[in-house]
Amino acid sequence: MNPFELSYQALMCDNVVDKIKHVDQLHQLKNLNKLDYQLTHPIKPVKHPGRPNKPTLARFNTMPKRGKSDLGFIETIHAICHIEFNAINLALDAVYRFHGMPSQFYQDWIKVAYEEAQHFQLLNNYLIELGYQYGDFDAHNGLWKMTVETDYDVLARMALVPRVLEAKGLDATPKIQRRFASSKFKPMVSLLDIIFKDEIGHVKIGNHWFHHLCRERQLDPVKTFDNLIHKHLGESLRGPFNLDARKCADFTEQELAYLQAEQPN
Repeated sequence: MNPFELSYQALMCDNVVDKIKHVDQLHQLKNLNKLDYQLTHPIKPVKHPGRPNKPTLARFNTMPKRGKSDLGFIETIHAICHIEFNAINLALDAVYRFHGMPSQFYQDWIKVAYEEAQHFQLLNNYLIELGYQYGDFDAHNGLWKMTVETDYDVLARMALVPRVLEAKGLDATPKIQRRFASSKFKPMVSLLDIIFKDEIGHVKIGNHWFHHLCRERQLDPVKTFDNLIHKHLGESLRGPFNLDARKCADFTEQELAYLQAEQPN
């Protein structure tokens, strides 16, 4: 079966339940070795992937600050849930868009899509326990914006989505867990443990393919990464960085030194 066609169907599906079913099917076919990665499928720009009508998308700088009230914590859970929903689409787009990669590339990103769908369901189920659900609060579209900006090259995508956007989650999670640990929403600590462990693996996959492409194109990884950071973000990455988690995700010592050197004194 055609993994590119199936991933596109999942990517463009706007019903949450059906999208997850598509991802589950894709993952199962991958495990059964029933996907043919030598097939092709037309590649189109995707400015708007499939998503439900809610949540309403707002600009990041217009999003209200979440307070320390119960509602503030619930809004934080919803925001993380939204990140995981977007991450499903990010992984599906990587499968759909970048033809000509080794079969393992597609297997890796199908696995990521499946795990992101699991994370989304864990968080949405907890929201439902609390009397809410995904879509009840506004959300921003920053993650998908970077996906669109890097659709021209798999190297740029691997450099900036897993190694920047997803890696930021590794940096932020321990602090978020400490906040939840001292609240009435303690179940989030164990949920974030599951997500954190998987996300290390996702960033590791991004690192693997970024370095694979740099070797293939005879590029220096640190210089290439720096060029892409300034091209797309216009400024250095801001810490603090979770260096231990990034080491587990296979950032090299040179890359960790680069991140630390870029920090303002």
